[in-house]
Amino acid sequence: MQATIIETKHWIKLAHKLGETFELRAAEKDQNRAFVHENYEDLKAERFFSLLIPTELGGSGLSHQDVCHIIRIIGNHCGSTALAFSMHQHLVAAAVWKYRHKNEGADTLAKIAEHQLVLVSTGAKDWLDSNGSLKKVEGGYLFTAKKYFASQSVAGDVAVTSAVYEAEDGAESVFHFSIPLKQEGVSQLDDWNTLGMRATGSQTLVFDDVFVPEDSIALIRKRNEFHPVWNVVLTVAMPLIMSAYAGIAERAEKLAIDSAKKRNENHLTYSVGKLHNTFLGCKSQWNSMQVLANNLGFSPDKAITANMLSYKTNVSELARNTVAEAMEIVGGQSFYKKHLLERLFRDVQASQFHPLPKWNQYEFTGSHLLE
Repeated sequence: MQATIIETKHWIKLAHKLGETFELRAAEKDQNRAFVHENYEDLKAERFFSLLIPTELGGSGLSHQDVCHIIRIIGNHCGSTALAFSMHQHLVAAAVWKYRHKNEGADTLAKIAEHQLVLVSTGAKDWLDSNGSLKKVEGGYLFTAKKYFASQSVAGDVAVTSAVYEAEDGAESVFHFSIPLKQEGVSQLDDWNTLGMRATGSQTLVFDDVFVPEDSIALIRKRNEFHPVWNVVLTVAMPLIMSAYAGIAERAEKLAIDSAKKRNENHLTYSVGKLHNTFLGCKSQWNSMQVLANNLGFSPDKAITANMLSYKTNVSELARNTVAEAMEIVGGQSFYKKHLLERLFRDVQASQFHPLPKWNQYEFTGSHLLE
C-alpha cells in the first residue's frame, strides 16, 4: 500500500525541517570532507531509509515521485546528503519495482525497513563491462576488486555490486550480487578528496578474496552487452539521483533573485529572467524523468531508457548552467568560500559523471534510434 496525501505532506514537512538542520552542518562537513554521519542518524531515526518500501513490508509507502521531491528538498540544504541518500533510494526503488511486478524480494525489503539498512551501489564505474574478478571455490566464489565512487560506503551496511567471471573456455560473464560490508576481506580507502560533493563518503571499496555464496548470485549476464536489467535500474535511478541536483539549482536561483532584489542595477532584470528560463528547463526535464518512471509502474523498455539518459544529460547541463548564471548575478561575492553559491557550484559539477556521461549517452541514445 502507498501513503495517503496527509502522510505524504508529513514527510515533505519533515524533510524541510531536517534539511534546515543539515544546512547548519554542511559547510563544516564540506571543508573537512567528512561524511554526514549526523544527518544519516537523523534520517534513520525518522525512518527515511524505508520511505519507498510498501507499508505491508514495514515501510512508509511513499511514491517514487514523492521521494524525488524529498531528495530535491534535502538538496536545497545539503547536496552531499541528498546525493548520498539518493544512492540508497535508487537501489530500494529497483527492489520495490521487482516486488511489485514479479512478487520477489519481500524479505529483503522488510529487513531494510526493520533495521533501516543502508545500501551502497558500486555501479557508477561498472556499466556493461564491470570490474574485479571471481574465482570459483566450493560453495561459491572469491571476489577481488576495487570499486570506486561508492557513495555513502562509510555508513553502508550492504554493497550491491558485480564482478567478472571467466569460464574455462574464456567466455566472460558479469555476476551481480550483494556483500555485507562488515564481512571479512572488505575495507575502504581514504581517497575521497574531491572538488565537490565532498561529504558523500564515496570512498573506494576494496574486496580481497571475499567469499560470495553461490545462492547470493542475483543475475548473470554477458560481459559488454546491454542487458534488459538496465531498463529497470536506469529508469528508477536517474530521477532520484538528479533530484539532488535539481535541489541545488533551485537554491541557486533563489540566492540570485534575493541578491538582485537588494541592488538597483537595471541589467539584473534581464539576467534574472534568463536565469529563470534556464532553471525552468532544468525543472521541466527533471519532471519529465519522473513521468517516464511512472511511480514504478513502467514496463521496462530500451526506448524509455534512452530517453531517460537523454533527460539526465539535459538536467545536468541545465543545473550547472543555472548555478553558473546565479553566480554571475551575485557577482564576486559568490567566489568566496563563505558564500553558499561557491559550494553549490562545486557540488553541481558532479552531475555530469553519473551514468552515462554525456558522450556515452549520445552514443547509446543515437545507436538505439538508428537500430
